Amino acid sequence: MSKRLTADLASGALAEALADIAEDAARVILPYWRNGVVAETKADDSPVTQADREAEALILERLAALYPTVQAVAEEAVSVDGAPQTLGEWFWLIDPLDGTRGFVEGRESYTVNIALIHRDTPVAGVVTAPATQISWRSGAPGKGAFRRRFGEAWTAIKVRERPASPLALLSHSMTDDEATRLASRQGCVQWQGMDSSLKFCLIAEGRFDAYPRTGPTSEWDTAAGQAVLEAAGGRVMAEDGQPLRYGKPGHANGGFVALGG
Repeated sequence: MSKRLTADLASGALAEALADIAEDAARVILPYWRNGVVAETKADDSPVTQADREAEALILERLAALYPTVQAVAEEAVSVDGAPQTLGEWFWLIDPLDGTRGFVEGRESYTVNIALIHRDTPVAGVVTAPATQISWRSGAPGKGAFRRRFGEAWTAIKVRERPASPLALLSHSMTDDEATRLASRQGCVQWQGMDSSLKFCLIAEGRFDAYPRTGPTSEWDTAAGQAVLEAAGGRVMAEDGQPLRYGKPGHANGGFVALGG
């Protein structure tokens, strides 16, 4: 792998560059939001819009210009061409518009996700929320996680110690009864439904404590959020109790739980 990639990762410059790219993708997406955008249905019954496609094209072009030897795995490209047969030691996982259903319905909690994977571990990531114009990113390894509004300076974030009454975030797709049961398994008596990888970021900045997930997700849904949360002092654990890993067949995740302090 190029010396530039590893040097930029070590200095934090790589995550900074990813944030700039994600925020530019957000600017591509925003004109479509709450403006009559029409969703098409993909083969897996998930929605896609022109905003997804244009944002992904921008991200892929910019990453290829910066780090041309790093393989890219991006949601919309995979939906058309299939997943790569082999993966390199380093690869990107990209979701250009996570939470497309909520985006089409006019909700705010959709995101742009870009993560760098080394072997099976997310080592850098950025999550950007176009509607609120906020980004979260990992720092250099061991240097924490950060948050900023577009155009402002980065501020450090970290998970909070688990409070006496922890709060859970859950997928909007769950029924109230299902959500209550799942939250209670994590010791949470209160929960809130939310779309997208934003859930990882709100735990990372200390506003919530757990995000349990039993339903299917893809690796590009979780990798960037996991990188941010782990940099902020949290954990994302698979059903076997080990950290959630990447490069699995079909890039499909099983159940997991994201935790704060």
